[in-house]
Amino acid sequence: MAFLQHIATEQIEKLPMAEFHGEITVVEREDQTYRDAIKTLRQCKIIGFDTETKPCFIAHAPKNRMALLQLSTEDHAFIFRLQQLGLPEGLASILSDPAIIKVGAAVRDDISGLNTYARFESGGFADLQTIAEKFGIEEKSVRKMSAIILGIRVSKSQQLSNWESSRLSDAQLRYAAIDAWVCRQMYVKLMSV
Repeated sequence: MAFLQHIATEQIEKLPMAEFHGEITVVEREDQTYRDAIKTLRQCKIIGFDTETKPCFIAHAPKNRMALLQLSTEDHAFIFRLQQLGLPEGLASILSDPAIIKVGAAVRDDISGLNTYARFESGGFADLQTIAEKFGIEEKSVRKMSAIILGIRVSKSQQLSNWESSRLSDAQLRYAAIDAWVCRQMYVKLMSV
């Protein structure tokens, strides 16, 4: 199957909007919800991976600390609120496990940010930017790659929102879930070609 090398914004705007119809679970503390999330994720071979950080609009100000880690199965997205939860051992062990493929875009920066919470040896990460390149796709953004690979439009309307808010909106949760889920879906499609 041949993929486009590039895609124009006008082409993306004509595509159907990406929708995640699975369950979204927010994890804020090491409780039963956390333990259930870890148990579910440990049983997966491929999970989508992404992070969110509250943007800083002041020049030369220190960058904000990572606020969310999103891990998604085909039908369940887990949103870990790092500033409340930290990076507990069970979660770090999933990020270290080479048998669980964690798929994201530009994952090196995300791993570096996660390491500020707890040091872990990353294992099993797959970077879509590198994989897509092997298929002749020159676009690097999740929005453009998902348009080319899956034929869907990923909204970026929540990208610059406050990820440290005491309560995340439904729109923020959907955005965060889709960003991780769509990475998994792109990887699955590319690996089946």
